[in-house]
Amino acid sequence: MSVAQVKSDNPYTDLPSPSNSSFNVKRWNNGSYSQAQDTLAEEMPIALCYNGISHVVMMASPCNLEELALGFSLSEGILEHPQQLYNIDTTPRAEGIEINLLIATRQQQLLQQRTRNLTGRTGCGLCGSDSLQTAIRPIDKVAHAPLLSDAAIQRAISQLDTHQPLQGLTGAVHGAAWCSLDGDIQQLREDVGRHNALDKLIGALINKEIDHATGFLLMSSRASYEIVHKAASVGIGNLVAVSAPTAMAIQLAEEAGIHVIGFARPGRHVRYGDKE
Repeated sequence: MSVAQVKSDNPYTDLPSPSNSSFNVKRWNNGSYSQAQDTLAEEMPIALCYNGISHVVMMASPCNLEELALGFSLSEGILEHPQQLYNIDTTPRAEGIEINLLIATRQQQLLQQRTRNLTGRTGCGLCGSDSLQTAIRPIDKVAHAPLLSDAAIQRAISQLDTHQPLQGLTGAVHGAAWCSLDGDIQQLREDVGRHNALDKLIGALINKEIDHATGFLLMSSRASYEIVHKAASVGIGNLVAVSAPTAMAIQLAEEAGIHVIGFARPGRHVRYGDKE
């Protein structure tokens, strides 16, 4: 069974509540106040449960939740391939949203051996690791990826704002975009957490059966250790970020064979570890 066939009949699966809300505010400008409405991004606790057992609670934007669950499961190594996911059921609770994933028995057994407690994942990719030895997981090697042209990088950057409607309304969310090798943005997912946005995008790429060799990843954030790690987990070989990478991110990217471009802004970008 392909993951594209894993569907839930629950109407709350994709959008349990609006991803933004309006609030009455007083704006101060040049010494005087005015009444206005401001649009704020929503975030809420999202609990991921595997075969009925709670694993992680994260703060996330309440949209594209099936994609989030699938992408997280793959990028965190809970699933080795999408066919190990049999069903997703999403239930709204008073406190947030609960997503239960029915997965292969072997994967559930492996998951139970892990001792991580990942509550509050949005801010830190290592929150909940129980020791320094388990904090940094081995990174996967990716297939050789072609070097991106400068024109493709700049083309993607020029399109980013128009593909982020929630960011345009609220100014409070990150975007993870999948771009063709020519730089056209083909898919984009948004979330209050950059890791969540990337997991949503990974889920979307898997569901749509998009070949990871046919494009590159563009993040509206810095390139952190975990962004690189998640990209490697699904074989993405080119990562472009609008802000800086960390030193550990570059070290791991070189180990995995990922090309990293940072500070990607209109008219400029920086290539890291580029030996070709």
